[in-house]
Formats: sequence, C-alpha cells, structure tokens
Amino acid sequence: MKTGLAVLAGALALAAPAAHAQSGQQFPATLAGHAFLPARTFIAPPKDAPQSLQTSGKYTAPDQRRRDALESIPGTSYLSDRAAPRPTGVSLPFKGQPVQGFSGIKAMKDGSYWVLSDNGYGAKNNSADAMLTFHHVKPDWKRGAVKRLSSVFLHDPERKVPFVIVNEGTTKRYLTGMDFDIESMQFIGDSVWFGDELGPYLIHTDRKGKVLAVYDTMLDGKVLRSPDHFTIGTPAVSGAFTTPVRRSRGYEGMAASPDGRFLYPMLEGPLWLDADKKWEAKDGREYLRILEFDVAKGEWTGRSFKYLLEANANNIGDFNMIDADSGLIIERDNGEGLAEDACNGPARPDCQNVPAKMKRVYKVSLKDADSDGFVRKIGYVDLLAIDDPSGVAKRGTQNGKFTFPFVTIEDVDVVDADHIIVANDNNLPYSSGRKVGVQDDNEFILLRVPELLRAR
Repeated sequence: MKTGLAVLAGALALAAPAAHAQSGQQFPATLAGHAFLPARTFIAPPKDAPQSLQTSGKYTAPDQRRRDALESIPGTSYLSDRAAPRPTGVSLPFKGQPVQGFSGIKAMKDGSYWVLSDNGYGAKNNSADAMLTFHHVKPDWKRGAVKRLSSVFLHDPERKVPFVIVNEGTTKRYLTGMDFDIESMQFIGDSVWFGDELGPYLIHTDRKGKVLAVYDTMLDGKVLRSPDHFTIGTPAVSGAFTTPVRRSRGYEGMAASPDGRFLYPMLEGPLWLDADKKWEAKDGREYLRILEFDVAKGEWTGRSFKYLLEANANNIGDFNMIDADSGLIIERDNGEGLAEDACNGPARPDCQNVPAKMKRVYKVSLKDADSDGFVRKIGYVDLLAIDDPSGVAKRGTQNGKFTFPFVTIEDVDVVDADHIIVANDNNLPYSSGRKVGVQDDNEFILLRVPELLRAR
C-alpha cells in the first residue's frame, strides 16, 4: 500500500541529494526469463466471505464515497500531476478480488513461487474490501506466461488480532487492507510469517492463512508504533508515546535465516528521533532498521542492523537472504517509466511524470556490519540496464538492453547459484511504467547474476 506516493514523487528533487552515493561495485545482469500475469486477473472470494467482498475497490473515489457500479472510478497513475491525471485504462470497482501487486516472493525448489498481493488501493481508509491474499504461481519462461496454482486468504476465526477488524462480526473473519498492510512473507515449517506496514506488526499464520498470533514491534525495550497503530488516539494511552515509524513505512521487506531460527523484518522508512526532532541519519543520509525476531521464542532479540540509503527519497522493496551471512535488498527511487518514453512523443502538459533513475538489487553482508551496525553493501545490479543479447524479453528491450522501470519493484529472491527472480508491484490500477496510459502487468524476470551472488 503506497500512501502519499504521488506527493513523495513530486518532492524528489527537494528530498534527494544531487547525486547517488556510490556503494559497492556494479555487477552485470543478463535476462534469462520474462513472464507476466495480466493486470486484469481476478479470482472469486471464498464462498463463505461476506457479500461486501464480492467486489473490490468500492471506496476509492476521490470524494471517498462508496460507489457500487462496476468500473465507474477511472484509475490514474500515482505519479500523475494532480492537475493532469494520467489514466491507466483500468477502472474500479472490480468484480471479485484482483490477483495483483506482488510485494513479496519466495522461491520453491520445483520452480514455482509463492507471491503476496500488495493489499489495498493506496490507503487504509479505501481498502476495506481488499482481501489479504497470497498465491502459488508458476512462470512458464518459454511462453512468457504465469499460471496461478492456488490462492490463500488470511482470516482470524480465533480472534487473535487484538483490535476491531472490518469483518469483526463474521464467523471466518477474513482480513482486509483496512486491517493490515502486509508487504513481506516467509515460510518456516508449517507456518507463514508476514511483515505489516500499518502497526508495524509481525503476523503469524498457518499454511491455510489462519492467524495464530500478532506481535507488536519492539526495539530497545519499547514498542514501535506508526500513526496507524491501533492504540494511537486511544484516550488512555495517547500522548504516552511518540510514533517513531512513518505512516506506510513499516515493514516492507522481511528475510529469514536459512535455518528458520530468525526473522529479519526491515522498515521502509527511518525512525524518528524525538529528542533530536529528526529522522535517523548518518552524515545527512537516512538509514533503515533491520530488526531480529527469534521464531522459537516468539520474541524480539533486541538486536538490529542498519541499512544506509543511497538517497533520502529512496525506498526498499524486498529483502531475502542468500545464505546465513548475506542477503539481497531492492533499493529504488519513486519514479516510473523512462525519460525518453515518458509521453511516447513530444512533451505534453497531460503527460508529466518523474522518470525512473535508480532501480537496483543490492547484495549486503550482515556478518560484516560495522561497529555501529551498518551492513556492508557489497555490490548491485542495475534493473534499468539488464543485458538481453538473445532477445528474451517479451517487451522492454531496446538495443540489447532490457529495463524494469516500475515505480514499485517489491520482489526479489535467490533461485539457484546463478539466478535471482525479480517482480513488480503493479499497483492496480495506479501504475503505468511500461507504457504511458496502459496499466502495468505483473511482470516476473529471471536474471543470471553469478558475479553478484559470488561476490564477497
């Protein structure tokens, strides 16, 4: 869920340093596979779901009033100029639930993947009919297609969620984007763990999506809360603490140690230092926290790492471990599309945008963190300059170079000793990075990056 993304994009020139700091060596990436799931891919909700969940996107109108007529609210790019919104060609509400916006991925040994739908439509208050769902999919790299094998809906029949949810009075208590904004997931044994942006919370479920526990975030013995934490505004506790986590900047990525002992949820934004009245930074550059959670004990260890951003306006998209010591992190700006293709022709007032300039996958070392806890950036691959000498891409290659110019690239995992997989969150119906005026699909790319994976 990308609350305020358009505002962020408009402020890039003010927020970011004049040039990106150089962290680590750039390594080559070669496109080995390209497949996509069409943006207009929908599934029916479970038969026991409330009637309100039979359609999705009813609360997304600019005036925030519910609209039940299907496809009556035009979708426009998040990065449009507010005075000249750019349509994406897809309108809400939808019949059924969209299979869209993947913001977490886990590779399976059989060549299939579990992906997590980025719930909602950009804000907590417009996502009450967006179900929290994760899917089992399998790309066909030869055909360029992605097959959905199954879908799982999160639900809370045993009332483990400690606050009122949208479907409070129902038996199954299906969860929605007004309850949580889940952005990352990990499979450990028979359990699935999700990192949430709103609390931020850590959510534990079984493989069928039934909630087993919800954990507040703890650091240095204190609960970390965002403005959307359920206790904020409660008369008994309001004013008793600050909210050091930015709205919609809770857990974006979450890695797991290969042995399943620890989870490493990663905040998307820096923490607020109340005493200093500023966001956490080193020499003017903001950094993000990676926390550590002991799975067996169900407790935060108190240990954390720090990830230094290349520019203060950047975000991270995903985090997965390669081995016990190193991992992959997506770091990206908030632009979409390429500058030369912004309007498919001469510049027009109705086609303003902030083009993509930095989309990278970094390899980091936790083992080599310095005395202050900063992980070492070993190197990166540039997702805007991927080699495609054999013409593997179904779209997006020019002069042998393939680009992945989406505003929210939120999926990365290791496939084998030579390859990683990367995918986008297509923000249905709010992203138009591949072609102006056309809603982005859910694209998956297989990248051959042996040099990056073996770098030390």
